[in-house]
Amino acid sequence: MPKVKTHSGAKKRFRVTANGLVKRGKTGKSHLLTKKSNSRKRRLRAGDYVDETRMKEVKKLLPYD
Repeated sequence: MPKVKTHSGAKKRFRVTANGLVKRGKTGKSHLLTKKSNSRKRRLRAGDYVDETRMKEVKKLLPYD
């Protein structure tokens, strides 16, 4: 049986934690930042976790993590 390839886009965007959760960054912080408030931009800096409903999909893209 051949090895399963890791999805290149997913490995740049997600990290699997030790207890099996998947960390992700928030969207909306790469451009058009002048119209966004400082508090909104500050909230976007913090990471987040992938929702349980999408966890199975993301983990399938990262078979060796």
